[in-house]
Amino acid sequence: MSYIKEVIARTEEKNPAQPEFIQAVEEVLYSLEPTVGKHPEFVAAAIYDRIVEPDRQIIFRVPWVDDSGMVRVNRGFRIQFNNAIGPYKGGLRFHPSVNLGIIKFLGFEQIFKNSLTTLPMGGGKGGSDFDPKGKSNDEVMRFCQSFTSELLRHIGSDTDVPAGDIGVGGREIGYIYGYYKRIRNEHTGVLTGKGLEYGGSLIRPEATGYGAVYFAAEMLATKNETFDNIVVAISGTGNVAQYAAEKATELGGKVISFCDSSGTIIDPNGIDRKKLDYVMDLKNKRRGRIAEYVDQYPQASYYDGKSVWDVISEEGIHVDLAIPSATENEIDQEQAEALVNNGCKCVSEGANMPSTPEAVDVFLDHKILFGPGKAANAGGVSVSGLEMSQNSMKLLWEKEEVDNRLMIIMKNIHESCRDAAEAYGFERCNYICGANIAGFLKVAKAMLAYGIV
Repeated sequence: MSYIKEVIARTEEKNPAQPEFIQAVEEVLYSLEPTVGKHPEFVAAAIYDRIVEPDRQIIFRVPWVDDSGMVRVNRGFRIQFNNAIGPYKGGLRFHPSVNLGIIKFLGFEQIFKNSLTTLPMGGGKGGSDFDPKGKSNDEVMRFCQSFTSELLRHIGSDTDVPAGDIGVGGREIGYIYGYYKRIRNEHTGVLTGKGLEYGGSLIRPEATGYGAVYFAAEMLATKNETFDNIVVAISGTGNVAQYAAEKATELGGKVISFCDSSGTIIDPNGIDRKKLDYVMDLKNKRRGRIAEYVDQYPQASYYDGKSVWDVISEEGIHVDLAIPSATENEIDQEQAEALVNNGCKCVSEGANMPSTPEAVDVFLDHKILFGPGKAANAGGVSVSGLEMSQNSMKLLWEKEEVDNRLMIIMKNIHESCRDAAEAYGFERCNYICGANIAGFLKVAKAMLAYGIV
């Protein structure tokens, strides 16, 4: 048994019933095999064993009172995974699917994603099994305040800096930061994704979606292709999906899809600026369902209970670029094969690990340009890092400056992935191995420098 397989076996034994975490560990560590021979010092210092073990795992009770006066209880999490290169940094997710394994998978991925940005940020993640959907603003506020009453013990601008994720948008960040500020009596950059009025950065909501498109543009450029007139399929309707659609359209692409938990819409005429504004109002203000889109734009079709990838597979819809932006493991092997058969030449992951291992194998076997989430969706945490810098300097950069910095970061991530893949014996287009190796090396060398801590 190889050394890497031994590490994976030990990790599986220590972390039973956490399939998402084990999936992420396997995906990363297998691609790190070439580093074992080149860096025996990492083996001697047990870096591979240490990097899959969180620094600490915090689980806590979150009691709150709903509008009817009934006491509810949820579970809160914060996984501080690795702070070798900077304060723990990673979002908070509020969703019924949240459990320890999910948060550990997300925190583990965050280590390498943050490393790729070149900014001084470690890896962490947190959240709760609380579902903000269908809750009143008062209920969400009461939950967030209870959640923060425990979370604030463990975070700080130089310790751990959370942000938003699924189910945690501007409203939730405002409630969390407001309560933190009141209890700690300080204005500090302890959260990112804040409103502009109280320390946020311009284009932070747009950053993950923009970044996924910028990364896709870099991949396409290696084949001398651009966004002009390409058909783009996007899943989800959150910030990532909305702003990926905005930037893809701005660059000349034709976005045809959105979905939420109820179903999918396909608009063969493309979702232009006016239509996108409707979607943003529907989801961000009215908090409606994407099914309402076809009432406004009847040329579109709605598919109840179907994902974007289900519809593309079943209807044989041509797609050039796929940007999965909903959730983990949303594209399976069969759907990946359908994408390839329907002309897809590039996949840029807007969500975290949205493609199953079998789907990834399909993309790689067919030489599809494939940008893994830790590289392609690093735009969000990149601008979070820029927000931290602005908070430290008490400055607010103009939108154009932040956007330009984001574009440069995504270009550099793309090049780092290609260079690392080539240096360790992979094809330059193998962005998965390149991203894992490039992200790992920086963290591993920092861990080595600290000794056994």
